[in-house]
Amino acid sequence: MSAPSKIVIASRESRLAMWQAVHVQGRLSSLNPGSEVVILGMTTRGDQILDRPLAEIGGKGLFIKELEVAMQEGKAHLAVHSMKDVPMVMPEGFVLAAISARENPRDAFVSNRYDGLDDLPAGAVVGTSSLRRESILRARYPQLVIKSLRGNLDTRLKKLDAGEYDAIILAAAGLIRLGLENRIKSVLTAEQSLPAPGQGALGIELIDGAADMAAVVAPLNDPETAHCVRAERAFSRALGGSCQVPLGGYAIIENGRLWLRGFVATADGKEMVSAELRGDPAEDEALGRQLAAELRTRGADAILAKLAA
Repeated sequence: MSAPSKIVIASRESRLAMWQAVHVQGRLSSLNPGSEVVILGMTTRGDQILDRPLAEIGGKGLFIKELEVAMQEGKAHLAVHSMKDVPMVMPEGFVLAAISARENPRDAFVSNRYDGLDDLPAGAVVGTSSLRRESILRARYPQLVIKSLRGNLDTRLKKLDAGEYDAIILAAAGLIRLGLENRIKSVLTAEQSLPAPGQGALGIELIDGAADMAAVVAPLNDPETAHCVRAERAFSRALGGSCQVPLGGYAIIENGRLWLRGFVATADGKEMVSAELRGDPAEDEALGRQLAAELRTRGADAILAKLAA
């Protein structure tokens, strides 16, 4: 099945989203020399509403809805997403056709004055847009002040540089991709801050049933990353994971076995349950569901009930 003569990639217009789209554009162009690969830049609702936490305005789907409409209307063939921004349940009629090799999946500590979380004095203001990060910070550093931080990567860094925050926590992958590694004072270990499901990985979304495009993007899929991300997402999905739930899920493949860790917590960090397991990478989604069931036996249901109240 040959590729179409023109391939259109839908993307958000933030600098990081465009980097991701250009990265995929380059790979598709080299794989399909007979095709013109272009990017359709779009502004989404998630990019427009910056004065409230994401959990309050509708969640991660706000970053991808307009891109999906463009695909439905035939204006684009595929969309490129940061996997941590993709809702755990895909909308009907759409499919994740490829998950590319992962960049550093961990969280980064960014500050102009301090080298790490342990160096922050009591009362220091830390910015994050993530309930997951907030719950971890509140649990381990109750003396810090946690403030919401919205906006694209450049906006967040400007707010830090303007002195609105003493430090901010960002995904290391975004900083690395934009050549901003020098802003990272320290990378948090998975033990310090368990990453979000899908963090650091890119996903390619298609209209379900678009067999020609599925064949075009298939070479972009990295099997090891895909197994890990599928396990993480299945874990999150089984716990009703969304940006309203402080939840971390992170998998790696070590010695041929998939090692999945996960936690769920209250936003104030006062209640947290965590667990881990190992298994066959081919059983990725089953392992994710199994870990979620283990957390339920340890008290996750009580935490989820409080979050829903």
